[in-house]
This record gives sequence, structure tokens and C-alpha cells, in this order.
Amino acid sequence: MEDKDFKELFNNNFDIEEPTIGHFDRFESRLSKQPKSYNPKNWRWLVMAASIALLFGFWFTQTQNNETLQLADVSPEMAETQNYFSSVIKSEIGKINTQKTPENTKLIDDAFLRLENLEKQYVHLTDDLKESDSDKRVVFAMISNFQQRIEILQDLLTQLEENKKFKTTTNEIYS
Repeated sequence: MEDKDFKELFNNNFDIEEPTIGHFDRFESRLSKQPKSYNPKNWRWLVMAASIALLFGFWFTQTQNNETLQLADVSPEMAETQNYFSSVIKSEIGKINTQKTPENTKLIDDAFLRLENLEKQYVHLTDDLKESDSDKRVVFAMISNFQQRIEILQDLLTQLEENKKFKTTTNEIYS
């Protein structure tokens, strides 16, 4: 690149003009009018508050992580087992929710209440699992809990189907 091209490129792309007279004085007067936002005492309190919040958050997550031990935490096989049971339960609940009518609401609510009790028992079992250092008896109780929930849902689906057939047959007889 020639010297002339370089000067032309520099002059066209960069502002090389001097500021007007009094520019620096005006700038300094504006700065002096603004309140100082930096106060070392406020800054220390902010740092201390942030540190306390950070420590509390760390303690809280550690406490939450240490309080429960899930079936999936025992071994990879138990993780697969828990995932299988959870997906079956979710699927069965989805089927039940599609069949919900005003006539069978009480039946469904009763089954869901029994499920809720089993879920509460499962929470206690997770505490027992942590305390017992993954005792096999607790693991089997947790698996049994999942199986009981699935049985309740499958029985409910069977009852809903029987009620539907009975209703259809009754309507055919009286029609």
C-alpha cells in the first residue's frame, strides 16, 4: 500500500479532529454534577450480602441433595427400574384421565387418594434408604410400592372398562 493510500484510509475512517475549545471543561463540570455512586462502605455491605446469599444457597442445595436418596441412586439397574415404573404409572394415569366422567369421578378420586398414600410411604422409604445405606429390604419395599401403585391403576382401569360395558349393556336392554 502506498503512503498516500494509507493516509487517505486513515483520514476517511478515523476521527482526527480536535474537540472544540472548552470541551474538556464542560465534560469535567458534568462529571462533578453527577452524584458519586461508588461508596466503599455500601460496596462492602453488598459483597457481604452476596456472600451470605451464596453460602445460604450452597447450604440449601447440599441439604436438599443429602436429604433423599432415590431408588435410581442405588445402581444403574435400579435407575432403569425406577424409570420403567414411573413411565408405566404416568401412562396408566394418562389412560385414566381420558376416561374420567362425572359418573366415575368418585371411583377415580378414591384410587388417586390411595396412590397419594403410597407416594407418601415412598417418601418415607427414600429417607429409610438413606439411613440404611441402601439396604436391600428397603429397595425391595420401594419396588413393591411402585408395583402396588401400578396394580391400583390397572384395577381402576379394569373397573372403568366394566362400568362402561355395564352402562352400554344396560342402555341396550332398556332401549
